[in-house]
Order: sequence, then structure tokens, then C-alpha cells
Amino acid sequence: LSSQKKFDEIKKANQAAAKKLVEDQFSSSSEDDDEDAEIKQGKILAKTFTIYTSQTDGDASELERTRQYMNEAFQSGAMTCLICIASVKRNQAVWSCCGCFCIFHLVCIQKWAKDSLFLVSSPLTDDDFGKKDYPWPCPKCRFEYKRSEAPSRYYCYCGKVENPTLDPWLVPHSCGQICEREFKPSCGHKCLLLCHPGPCPPCPKMVTTTCHCKKAKPVPRRCSAKEWSCRLPCGRMLLCGQHTCENPCHAGDCQPCPRVSKQRCICGRQTAERLCASPQWQCDQVCGKPLPCGNHTCEQVCHAGPCGDCPRSGKRSCPCEKSKFTLPCTEDVPTCGDSCDKVLECGIHKCSQRCHRGPCEICRQEVEKQCRCGKHTKRMPCHKPYLCETKCTKIRDCQKHQCRRKCCSGNCPPCDQVCGRTLGCRNHKCPSGCHRGSCNPCPETVDVKCNCGKTVIKVPCGRERTIKPPKCKQLCSRPPTCHHSTQEKHYCHFGRCPPCRQSCQKALTCGHLCPVSCHDEALVKQTGVHQSAGPWEQPSEPAFIRTALPCPPCEVPVPVECLGQHEVSPLPCHAANPYSCKRFCGRLLDCQNHTCMKECHHVTKLNGSADGKKAGPECSQCEEECTKPRPSGCPHRCVLPCHPGDCPSCLQMLKIKCHCKLSILYIECLKLTHANLEEKERLISCKNQCPKELPCGHRCKEICHSGSCPLNCSQKVKLRCLCKRLKKEIQCSKIQEGQVSLECDALCKEMKRKASEIKEAEAKAAIEEEKRRQQAELEAFENRLKGRRKNKRRKDEVEVEQSSWQKYKNLIMLPVFGVAVVMV
Repeated sequence: LSSQKKFDEIKKANQAAAKKLVEDQFSSSSEDDDEDAEIKQGKILAKTFTIYTSQTDGDASELERTRQYMNEAFQSGAMTCLICIASVKRNQAVWSCCGCFCIFHLVCIQKWAKDSLFLVSSPLTDDDFGKKDYPWPCPKCRFEYKRSEAPSRYYCYCGKVENPTLDPWLVPHSCGQICEREFKPSCGHKCLLLCHPGPCPPCPKMVTTTCHCKKAKPVPRRCSAKEWSCRLPCGRMLLCGQHTCENPCHAGDCQPCPRVSKQRCICGRQTAERLCASPQWQCDQVCGKPLPCGNHTCEQVCHAGPCGDCPRSGKRSCPCEKSKFTLPCTEDVPTCGDSCDKVLECGIHKCSQRCHRGPCEICRQEVEKQCRCGKHTKRMPCHKPYLCETKCTKIRDCQKHQCRRKCCSGNCPPCDQVCGRTLGCRNHKCPSGCHRGSCNPCPETVDVKCNCGKTVIKVPCGRERTIKPPKCKQLCSRPPTCHHSTQEKHYCHFGRCPPCRQSCQKALTCGHLCPVSCHDEALVKQTGVHQSAGPWEQPSEPAFIRTALPCPPCEVPVPVECLGQHEVSPLPCHAANPYSCKRFCGRLLDCQNHTCMKECHHVTKLNGSADGKKAGPECSQCEEECTKPRPSGCPHRCVLPCHPGDCPSCLQMLKIKCHCKLSILYIECLKLTHANLEEKERLISCKNQCPKELPCGHRCKEICHSGSCPLNCSQKVKLRCLCKRLKKEIQCSKIQEGQVSLECDALCKEMKRKASEIKEAEAKAAIEEEKRRQQAELEAFENRLKGRRKNKRRKDEVEVEQSSWQKYKNLIMLPVFGVAVVMV
């Protein structure tokens, strides 16, 4: 089980690797990753340069060199340690040279410094070792460092932070703080960039300074360009002391005076035109002035000042310098006759000749001479050197080759052979003389080119096989592999071009152009090629092949009319055939009243029919009754089935009530429906008096009619005054209109007054009667309280006395009623 599990894991890993290889080969996802990395790199660079660009108003032209170093720090494989010829990664400790700003692995540079110091100090004796601080050089620029400056710890670029942490949003090996290194040349200001590789940019600070000649007024300028020229003539006095400098305002000392003038030589005998800047010159003539002795002349060539004493005056020595003589300058010093005794060239013996003029002879004495290596001796003239034929067997300082020099003194010269060892690049051999220790890094650089060769980066020799080719911004110039004349624009690349994404544009059978993406080189899974040997053989992953696929069916929308010609819908070109829209047919049947209710169908057009909306033989037949609208007022149906044209006239009798609703009339439907308003009014009338009652209460005098009755009632009625005594006959309509009224006369008013007096008298009598009744009830109540036993009987015997109104009311009311009757 464990072996099967391991087998499955290995199989899955291999399948994933193969899938990734296919995706990398046929997709451009790496380009998207590169674009994301470029965006992130741009943000980090902008963050690093923010403080500097704020001082320069956004001008970043002075940052190009620093930007190049930072881009190399980001680019995969661009930073290479020249000692081990390996890439410098983000998480590795590094050391940067302050001369060439080249970056090395900390371990490699430590070993390099140690080996360099050992090689320099190895020829020294034990007594001399350690007395002198020998330097060690940078592997690239040979900038020398002291022994004490050998790196021992990992610092960031600015040297502030030891072992800087790895931050993906900072420059690799940077601490993220402000650099603050002194500018070179020093100006008193410090670098404003965040901790960065490479040299610091020029100082961006603004200072007020004047020009070189100090004539112009001070102006504000960048500190890195604070030295400037006003372009006016310098005007400073030249060294000749006669002319002023005419060059434009410049830095440093003025140039020598360019003018030509006639100048005498030192002795003053000759005059020549010479540059004003070199007034002192010598001619070729001997001085020739007589010396103070008077016998000789000065033999010096053109000189200044006095000639001096005669060189033959005073005491002079003989040639061997043992005797001195005082003689006139005109006489030569004689030899003394003693032996010369000067040490000969051999440095051992002396000259045995007598005092003589001129050089001594060579030493001719025979001596026992030892050869230079000290192994052999021989008697021979002293002036001849003795070298034996024995070859030196000592190892030279390269510790590889023997000296092989004849009769070597032991101080063997450095090895004169070429080292010839293969360098770390594996491409070249060391061209230096044979030496100990590691060879210097290969000084050669190799061009790594893109596929088209227009974009080139230089990398250390040996890194060309592992470095990633540069991203080229040139367009790919390869010819297209599909049927298109030109391919899509994309950048230069290695490997196959990405699949063509242009529209196919091939002409289809329908005449349209294929709109889908190019499919001449589609990636298709190939199956059924490999036949397994048996069930024990594991199935292999399907292979992918590039092949041309046929164009898909045409999807261009084409307007197509349905079978019943109800609508026009866009259909794909490959399916552009007549269709049913699922609606009702809707064509007008022969009855001209109804439409075909079948689902949308094909209709055969007749030769004589020009109307496209008329039913055909395929449509249904109308079986409905006639449903055409009848004339207004006709309640009967058409006697014919559904038919075209107008219905026939209705001949039936219509039973209808008259206007007054009392009589029933029988009228022909045709007459009633075709009559106008006046005729209808006459036909429906029963010719009797209208039975309707007017608002006044009288009957309408008009003949049977429609609508409401007229209000002008002609009936005469009696009109009475308010007291009903006076009366008069007047037309009813005038009373209704309120045009006539009957007022009471004086007699009516007198009778009204007397009636009111009678009413007042009756009211007073009623009040008095009520008082007497109440008094009687009070007395009866009091008697009951006195204890009379026969209260009930006596109460019955009490006779109630009548009031005055009850006694005389008949006498008053009879005359009043009589007067009222007379008035009426």
C-alpha cells in the first residue's frame, strides 16, 4: 500500500509538471506576472525617490544612474557575485564596494580579502610579518581597502542597520531609512533617497553662489551645479604680468598667456619671438666670456649671472688623488709616480699600475670563484663571472613550477608562465601569470540578447546560460503561421508565437465572413493514439496537437419572415429557414368578418389575389352566425349566416310602449330604426292626453309625448288672503311663478285683533281656574290631617265650583264662529 501511495504521488507530481509546462508554452500568463512585477517595482522606486523629487520639483533626470542600479537589484539574475559567478538573492548577506558599487556575497568577499592578504604577506619573513598594513583590492575595480576594513558583518547599503530584514516592498538589502551618506564631492549635505544601491545622485539642495570670476551677483542654484560661469571675460592678471585673461569666466587657474612677444635669452645675445608665458629661455651658444684668470674662457652654455672662478685655479690633485699641487692654470697636474691603488670594478682588488690618467684596466688576477648557486668552484680571472650548468629545482612562488634557471642564487624570480586555469565562468582561462590562490574573476562580459537581437544586456561571463533574457519592447517580426497576412502585434519573445486572436474572416458558403478567432492552429487533445499493452499499464496523459479546425456554423443574424408573414425575426444564418411564430394566422376569411384561428402556417397565394392578408385554401372556414352590429334600436339578429357586406333589412314588428307607458304599440322595426327624431316621436305616441301630473298637482294638457311635461299650467285656481277671508280666480302658472299675491284688507285685520283678545281672555281664565283647583286640593289635604274619619265620603260630597270661563264660554264662541262664516 505504501509503495502504491508513493507511486500515485509521483504520478500526480509528473502530471502537474507536464500541465504547467504546456501552460507555460502555450499561454502568456508570464507576461501578466511580469507586468504586475513592473507595477510593484515602479511603486517602490517612486517611494524611494519621493523626498529627492520633492526638492527638485519632480525632476528625476539626475537619478538615471541610481535607477539603473536599482533596476538591476530587482531584475532576476541581474546582480551576480563576480567571485562565485552566482546570482545574489534577496535573502543573502551581501557587501557593496564603495568604489564601483559592485555587490558580492559576504562570505565570498570575506574569503577574497583573506586570500589576498595572505598572498601579499606570504613572501615576508617572520620578523617583517604584521609590521605593515598591506591592503586588499576589490575584485572588480581593484580599489584598495585596509586590513581593518575587511567586512565581517552584513549591513544595509547606507550602513545604518545590521542584518536588515527582508521586506518585499523595499529595495533588496535596503533598510528603508533615509540614506544620509555624504555626497561626493562633499558639499555639506546628505543624500535624501531611501537606502539604495549604487552611487548617490547629485545634491538637489538650493544654494546661493556667484560665478567663477566673482563678478556676477549671487544667484540660487542647485548645490550639485553651484559652480557656474557668467561667460564674461575673466580679466585676471596672467603670470606674465603684462596681460589679463581674455577667456570667458572659468574655474581654476588661468591658462598661460597665449600672446607672442620678442624676448631675449638668458645671456642676452639672441632675440626670438616666443610665447609670453615662457619668458626665460636658453640659446645654444657657449658663454665664451674670459674668466678672472685671463687665460681661459667660460665654457658654460647661455647662463645668467657671473661665470665664476677658473676651474683650474687653486690646489689640484694628481690622478690617483694622493698628492696635491699648486700650479698656474695654464699647466697640467703631473703624475706622482706612486701606485694607483684605486679599487677595480671587481670590488676586491686594487689597481697595481703607477698613477695614471684615464680609467683603470680590468682585474686580471686569477682567483678561486664559487658559482652563483654555491655548488661549484673554479680558478679563473677575477673579471669573468662563473655560472655553472646546474638547474635550480626550487618551486617558484606559484607553488606549482620549478625555477629551472641555471645556477640560481636562490632568490628565484616570479613564475613567467601563464596561469591557464579555467575561470569560474567556464568559458575562459586565466590570462595572468602563474600565481597562488584563486584567480581573479573573469573580466569579460557577455551580451545576452532577446530573440530579435535588438535588446541587449551585458552580464558577467558565465552567467549567460542562467540569466533570463531581457524583455524586448520591439514587436515580434516573425511571419504569421495562419492564413492572415499579418499577425497580432506582440512583443519579441522566444518559442512559438501565441495563438492568433484575430477574426478568422474566411468566406463561408453563405457568403458571410467567419467572425470567430483564428482557428488554424487550435490546440486539440489527441486521444486514441497509444494502445495500452494491458490492464497493468497506466493510462498516459492525452497529447495535445495543433491542427486547423473548420469554421463553425454562421451565426450572423439574417432577417427571416415567418410562414404566416406576421413578423420578421433575426435568425442565425445557418438556421435561416421559414418558421412558425406560434401566433394565430389572423388572415381575413371569406366572410370578411372573422380571421383564421389556426397556428401560423403557410398560405398559398392565388394568382388573382394581390392582398397578402387574405385567407388561402389552407385557412379554416367560417362557421359562425352573423355577428355584425344591428341598426340602432333593432333587437333582432340577422337571419343569414356570417356573410360579407351589409345585412338585409329587418321586416319584423317591434312591440313597444308609448311615451306615457299606458298603451302598447306594434311598429315595423325597419320604420323605427330608419326614422329620424321627429318621426320616432310621432310613431311612439299613442295620441291620447298625457296622464302625467304637473308639479302644481294638475294633469298635463299635452298629447302623449316624450320627456318631461311643460310647466306653464293653464288651469285656473282660487287665491285667498292670509286670513282666508278674501278669494280670487287666477291662472295656475302665474301663482307657481310667484307673480300674483292677495293681501288682507282692514276688516280682516280687525277680526284678527278681536280673535287675539279672546285668546288672551281665555288664557287668563285658565290661570285663575288652575289657582282655585290648587287651593281646593290644599284645603282637602289639610282636612285629612285634622283626623276626620269620613274623609272619603265627605270628599265626594264636596261640590267643585265652576270657573267663569266654563260658565260663559258658549256665549262667547257662538258669535265669533258666525262672523267667520260670513267672511268666507
